[in-house]
Amino acid sequence: MAAFALPIPAAGSLETYVQTVNSFPILTQERETALGRQFRDTEDLAAARELVVSHLRVVVSIARGYMGYGLQQADLIQEGNIGLMKAVKRFDPERGVRLVSFAVHWIRAEIHEFILRNWRIVKVATTKAQRKLFFNLRSLKPGLGALGTSDVKKIAEQLGVKPEEVVEMETRLGGQDVALEPVGEDDEDTPFAPIAYLASEDAEPGVQLEQAQTVERRSVGLEQALKGLDPRSRRIIEARWLNEKQSLTLHELASEFGVSAERIRQIESKALSKMKGALAAAA
Repeated sequence: MAAFALPIPAAGSLETYVQTVNSFPILTQERETALGRQFRDTEDLAAARELVVSHLRVVVSIARGYMGYGLQQADLIQEGNIGLMKAVKRFDPERGVRLVSFAVHWIRAEIHEFILRNWRIVKVATTKAQRKLFFNLRSLKPGLGALGTSDVKKIAEQLGVKPEEVVEMETRLGGQDVALEPVGEDDEDTPFAPIAYLASEDAEPGVQLEQAQTVERRSVGLEQALKGLDPRSRRIIEARWLNEKQSLTLHELASEFGVSAERIRQIESKALSKMKGALAAAA
């Protein structure tokens, strides 16, 4: 879909953005169907824009459900908006289904992909089951406290993962301190305590030396990979991933370079792929 002007969520003016998108009228089913046909038959961007802006409030509502992952809400909304535009492009007004019902899937899918690409605390998404665990653990927990043995087993069975994967994910999502050994008398807790799966080989001097050499090689490799980027791509990667104080958002960088946030995301993705290739070749 060709680009057209939309309100842009910025980190410093989210309240204004929310007020703006809430001011757009909600479409009747008749109007929505007419606009869908108009865009499908003539590729009228004005019709597409009206469909998109009338559903921006839906994106905001969905994005708020993903605020616990440490990412900028403005970025989550922007990614959700991309999903909304994809939904509008694929919307079939003849099926009798409202656009909002169809768009929810695309909005969530785009936000999920963004979180999995950018959330640095946990390595996830290698399997469909692990993705399901990542995005559903919070809602499945019976309370705010740590999971008990029975809760761990129940969630693991429900999501099709190993009990230790549930414990590890809960620890990383919550960021809380965990006892190395079980503090209760229940022996059933033992397999899920960190002491059961923490390796002790790291204490050996030979392993420590090997790890130090690996870190040094990776540092040199990272610097070489950065040198292989053009100045704009390097600036984006450093601002988004290597800023020790606070990473810049897509919109802040978009303002800096005078392009859209989606263009910044594309440059970032291409640069990361190029760096991964360079690091793999140097390994």
